[in-house]
Amino acid sequence: MALDLSVSSIDLTRQLCDLPSESGDEKRVADDIWAVLEKAPHLELFRDGDAIVAKTNLGRDRRVVIAGHIDTVPINDNVPTRYETLDGVDYLWGRGTVDMKAGCAVALLLAVELAEPTVDLTWVWYDHEEVSDALNGLGRLTRLYPELLRADFAILMEPSNASVEGGCNGNLRAEIRTHGLRSHSARSWIGDNAIHKAAPVLDILAAYEPRQVEVDGLVYREGLNAVGISGGIAGNVIPDECMVHVNYRFAPSRSAEEAVAHIRELFGAFEVEIVDLAQGARPGLDAPLAQEFLAAVGGTPAPKYGWTDVARFAGLGIPAVNYGPGDPMKAHADDERVAVDQITACEQGLRAWLTA
Repeated sequence: MALDLSVSSIDLTRQLCDLPSESGDEKRVADDIWAVLEKAPHLELFRDGDAIVAKTNLGRDRRVVIAGHIDTVPINDNVPTRYETLDGVDYLWGRGTVDMKAGCAVALLLAVELAEPTVDLTWVWYDHEEVSDALNGLGRLTRLYPELLRADFAILMEPSNASVEGGCNGNLRAEIRTHGLRSHSARSWIGDNAIHKAAPVLDILAAYEPRQVEVDGLVYREGLNAVGISGGIAGNVIPDECMVHVNYRFAPSRSAEEAVAHIRELFGAFEVEIVDLAQGARPGLDAPLAQEFLAAVGGTPAPKYGWTDVARFAGLGIPAVNYGPGDPMKAHADDERVAVDQITACEQGLRAWLTA
């Protein structure tokens, strides 16, 4: 069945969530979104794979990008969606309700309805956010078609409890290795145990005091943690290699290069391999459009501790914030559910700002 935009944003969220769209299987939902947008004469459309861009061209002096990803992590007996009430709160339950089809539904409804917004708008629905960075649809657009995303301000419909979360922390993953010499465990004195030699790595991590850093009025909490450890090949062999997998979440005041330097300084006595690195994003709340947006939607802005695609906009020089329905603590959970009043609140907030 085609998407029905005569319903509320809550019911449209349910329609989107009941369409298959695990990462790599977004074509059906992208096709249905495209079919709806084609009927809106005020929108200029572009599609690359399963990433869709819809733009107004009204000659406004300012442009805003509003974006959300249409894929989800794998389902686990949590579709079709259903309504439920818990502790007096009405929820829509099911995969994708939080991350992030509620935000996509709000954006789709407003994209079709708002033919005369006060700013020109670039709406983006993109694929492959939940998998490898190399496949990310928004990343693909920024690399291949950056001109499509030129704007003065951007909003990512990332779940944030219907409040504004500015910027995001950066993300680094490193593999810290120690080396030894294999021997039979019955003659361990002949070998050199690489796992034992990793003890100082764990000592550094256990003693580390992460920073709390104020950036443009928001306080970001950093974190440095072991998230995995591996070593050894058999129960009777002294291991000759051990690897501690370390994750560093760093405040957006620190560049990616500075984050790498910090890790190499901490673990300078060991072999360090950086296996993943993503720059954070400053809050962007000092931009005039951001101030107008905050005034319209209300509330007190908070920092985004996790990494999000706002960093891609920041990389293009576009100040960006996270603003979407849903508690991020429920993203990817088997009992994923969004409070329906947050869907309504985000729709009302954006509508008020874009039509004021």
